[in-house]
Parts: sequence; C-alpha cells; structure tokens
Amino acid sequence: MGRPVTLFTGQWADMPIEDLARKTREFGYDGIELACWGDHFNVVQALEESGYCAAKRDQLERHDLSVYAISNHLVGQAVCDVIDERHKAILPPHVWGDGDPAGVNERAAEEMKNTARAAQKLGVSVVNGFTGSSIWHLLYSFPPVPESMIEAGFELFAERWNPILDVFAECGVRFGLEVHPTEIAFDTFTAARALEALGRREEFGFNFDPSHLHWQGVDSVEFIRTFHDRIYHVHIKDAIVTLRGKQGILSSHLNFGDPRRGWDFRSPGRGSVDFEEIMRALNEIGYEGPLSVEWEDCGMDREHGATEAAAFCRKIDFAPSGRQFDSAFSDED
Repeated sequence: MGRPVTLFTGQWADMPIEDLARKTREFGYDGIELACWGDHFNVVQALEESGYCAAKRDQLERHDLSVYAISNHLVGQAVCDVIDERHKAILPPHVWGDGDPAGVNERAAEEMKNTARAAQKLGVSVVNGFTGSSIWHLLYSFPPVPESMIEAGFELFAERWNPILDVFAECGVRFGLEVHPTEIAFDTFTAARALEALGRREEFGFNFDPSHLHWQGVDSVEFIRTFHDRIYHVHIKDAIVTLRGKQGILSSHLNFGDPRRGWDFRSPGRGSVDFEEIMRALNEIGYEGPLSVEWEDCGMDREHGATEAAAFCRKIDFAPSGRQFDSAFSDED
C-alpha cells in the first residue's frame, strides 16, 4: 500500500462534515485533513467539550476515514498580518472581536496555541497553516525598501510565533507552514530565512504545496531537497501558467477563474506541475506521510475533480526501490 491519500476540507467548508465525510470515502480517499472552520473541526469545542475529539474520530471512522492533520490557515494568517477589513470575513467571531488590529493579532496567536492543544487531543501530530506577514506588501522595492524593514518583519515573525511554537513543543505537535504568497515564506530563500529567524527549531517546518511554487518559477523538487528534514506534510495541488502576452504572473487584479489571468490553479494532473519528479524527490527524503489533495479548479465540477484527483494520486505514487536495477549482475551478496 502506498502513502495514504487524503482530502483537505478547506474548500468544502460549505458542506456539513457528515455529508463531506461520506462523499470523501465515495470519492476514493483513505482519510481527511480537517479544516478548523465550517463545522469540520472546532478548536474551542475540542478543548471545552470532553467528548468532542472522540466523537469526531468516531464520525470519520464510520466512513472508514483516517485523519493525520488538521489545518488552521485562516487564523494563522492573522498572527503576523497587518489587519484590515478583509480579515473579518475569514476569522471566527471570537478571534475578530472588535476588530482592533493589535487585539486580533493577539487573539489569533492564542487560537493557534489552542490549535496545537486541540490537535494533541485529537491525536494528530501536524497542524498545517499560514503565518501571515507584516512585510508582504514590501515585495516590490519601490519606494526603496531598506533591509532593516525586512529584517524587522522577520524579527516580528519570530517574536509572535516562538511562543506559539513553545506550545506546539509541549504538545508534541509540529506546524507545517504552507509556503505561499502573503506569508512570511513564499519561496526557497524566504523559507530558509524564516527557519533561521526561529533558530531552526524542530516544531516549525513546511506543508509542501507545489502549486504556489510553480507559478512563481520556483523549482519544487529543489525545495524538497533543500528542506528534506522539514517536509511535515504534502498537499497535492496543480497550477498552470497562461501567459499570452498581455498579462504577467501578478494576475492583473483578476480573480481566480478569470481566463485573462497569467496563471491559475488546476485539478491535479490538469496543470503543468511535474508530479513525477516530485514523487521521486519525496522518495529520496523518505517522506511517508499523506498525499493530501487541496482541490481548487474554477473550471471543473469539484466532485468530479475530487474523484479524479484521488485516482491521480494513486497513479503517481510509488515506493522507492530497495536495490539497483542491475544488481542481478553483481558479484556482491
């Protein structure tokens, strides 16, 4: 049997988890990666209701589904972001509160600590998510950006995330940052810098997602090799670059699904991510965790796409070889 194939529920939060769990098994998945929004997994209830986590596991087991990770991208985003009205739409009311930016940052940090505690209670060892970034808006260096401003952004990231990661350490849970535009780490160099800012503490690693690297022109395989000891979870998501002379990769203020964009997400196998080489690289580093489909494709019915994606994951996955192919001709035992 290959790696477990799971479905990330973040893009299905409009659907009750009972219905989605049934469908997930029908789609062909082994397990489910629970998002901490919708009714899929509630951090507060997990900590305050004694039977919540056991009931959640029972619910999934009735559908023959395992759970290896939970994800709290939306709250994690608010830990380091400069808060504005956009965040109200993605945050739980108790984290948004009165919307005061400093208070939102503080409440988001506390919720991420509690997410580690909830993961421990559920019996999973990985929480995936975002960190947010106070310096993402400084991406293009004009007006000229002094290095001190960038350094201050990484220092703030460490100041806010080290106390969160202390709780992760206490709980025996690891955090997997999905390296992604708008986060403190969005490519290989910024990922390395984020690790260094935290003193390379073991609680912090990456939820590898090639789609966000691909459209930027970052080599996903080299990312795996560079952070071979920090790939804590894997998302299977595809993307395609669609430059036709009128647009660039900055997307022209056009939303996902608009055919005028310079790139977009695609159902796995329908884009241009090289999953063959990614699987070989994951074998090289000994990754044995789940392949979790984060399904996003504005041009395809999601239930068709999720079913197709489960089959695609099984097609591309393979075990590494334990021998040389020509070892039959060797004189060695």
